[in-house]
Amino acid sequence: MKSLLSTLIFMVLMLVLSSACATGMAQEPEVPVHQVYKAVGGPTQPKVPVYWNRYHDHAEITKMLQDLAAAYPQLFKVESVGKSTDGREMWVATITNFEVGEESRKPGFWIDGGIHANEIQATEVALYTAWFLAEMHGENKFVQQLLRDRVFYILPDMSPDSREAHFYESNSTNTPRTGQRPVDDDRDGLIDEDPANDLNGDGHITQMRIRDPNGRFKSHPKYPNLLVQANMESGEQGEFTLLGMEGLDADGDGRSSEDGDGSYDPNRDWPWKWEPQYVQRGAFRYPFSLIENRNMAEFVKRHPNIAGAQTYHNTGGMLLRGPGSKQDAYEAGDLQVYDQIGKVGERLLPKYRYMNVANDLYEVWGGEIDWFHQMLGVFTFTNELFIQYNYFHDAAGGGSEQSYEFDKFLLFGDGLAEWVEVDHPVYGKVEVGGLKKNWGRQPPGFMLQEECHRNMAFTLFHADQMPLVRIKEVTTKPLGNGLTEITAIVENTKLTPTHSSMDRKQKITRPNLVSLKAEGVQVVFGQYGSDFLFRNATIQDRSPDMIKLPVIDGKSLVYVRWIVSGAGQGEVVLDTIKGGQAKADVTVPNQAP
Repeated sequence: MKSLLSTLIFMVLMLVLSSACATGMAQEPEVPVHQVYKAVGGPTQPKVPVYWNRYHDHAEITKMLQDLAAAYPQLFKVESVGKSTDGREMWVATITNFEVGEESRKPGFWIDGGIHANEIQATEVALYTAWFLAEMHGENKFVQQLLRDRVFYILPDMSPDSREAHFYESNSTNTPRTGQRPVDDDRDGLIDEDPANDLNGDGHITQMRIRDPNGRFKSHPKYPNLLVQANMESGEQGEFTLLGMEGLDADGDGRSSEDGDGSYDPNRDWPWKWEPQYVQRGAFRYPFSLIENRNMAEFVKRHPNIAGAQTYHNTGGMLLRGPGSKQDAYEAGDLQVYDQIGKVGERLLPKYRYMNVANDLYEVWGGEIDWFHQMLGVFTFTNELFIQYNYFHDAAGGGSEQSYEFDKFLLFGDGLAEWVEVDHPVYGKVEVGGLKKNWGRQPPGFMLQEECHRNMAFTLFHADQMPLVRIKEVTTKPLGNGLTEITAIVENTKLTPTHSSMDRKQKITRPNLVSLKAEGVQVVFGQYGSDFLFRNATIQDRSPDMIKLPVIDGKSLVYVRWIVSGAGQGEVVLDTIKGGQAKADVTVPNQAP
């Protein structure tokens, strides 16, 4: 009987608990798992979900940007800066908190990718940055601060025509580097008549080889798809002769694939230190002879608030600064800023190297980063994305054998086109195969998001270190005889100065202005100096109410002093082109005798 009673009591309790649970009294409301526990470093519930383990074509880029603009109208605007050679829109996203401050008065940061169209992850990093800034604004204080104080201008795809060609036409991992403007490369009076040819129709331009017992190449013993040189000195016999990339001699001039699409280099089209084709290979007719570059440059010139810039390329794991020519030089003060930012970049991007283009890589005449720095006074980096160190995190890094090993064990053979036999009208039976167009220079899908995020992090650090000014303090001091001394301390809280050394040398951007505006107050004297004692101060005789400061250096103070007569309420206004603006109230007491 006792056992039966206990059982009945237990059953009643269970019924009560079940009822409570059913009415929601004894359990928390059901919450999706990704709201309870998410991976840090990304948005919880993106309004525009995107897979970052794949690459995006022009239509997808367009939709993504437009969707972000629709989802975040207070943060995100998108506009076309013009059409490409083949009529595709070139989209620029403007990203900032439009509800705080005026966009054009905030320090601006420019980002572009894909000027070389085959460098496809460059576009993805720019896109990822735009997406991340919008989606994380509501979740991350650093992003909120960035978009409150800064504005980003992002052009993800500088060569939309050739990106489409790389995706949807037969190409190699290296093509097309150029744009799609037709050019007579071999000067035979015909245009683009002898492109590369996809002999086996697999969508990839790979290598051609022919079997030859006296050839210089043989198959690698562990990776049969890899060709290595036979040791001819030891009498080792080869198996193949390499014939170059897949192609035919369409115009009968004895050469194959020598006149395909474009052939100019869009990153040799910029006006600083531009040189013609016979000096700088890849140069076109004259600076800004390419419509895509002109479209971009006209937008940039309309935004003098741009203080920092990043242009993405591939490959090799480099953080590059100018100058591009050994005959050129950057000012010492500017190099100090580059060095500090570049060294942080080496930390954020393992095994990337901070380098100078001309001395550490090769000379470039008419390059974009020199145009930005030397003609606009903008601190600019080029990141060469992806490094073979990432294959196995091996300090030795890369090499053909590691590429093929990586393909075998991590891509499961998906990165290589198997050698297949085809008929060639000149050589007879040949074999074509090797690296597919979507592997070699680009990270595979599962590695793409990390590459995007780490490079974005470097860029956001640079953007955060653009100049940002404030008025730290305004004080008044009576001098007698109806005069008052007013001292304002203005500060640049970030690493980058309000004017680069090149900006000051070339007088690119007007000086910073510190103005005293107060009804009933007349300014009779004005000066500024680097310390509160005003040793070695600079006196401004004309219009002393508006002091002109040539520069506010990074993480530094400037002291401004006026002597005024009269009394009234007013403000001190600090106005810079690349460092933002600031205001502070001031009361000038009546000092009448």
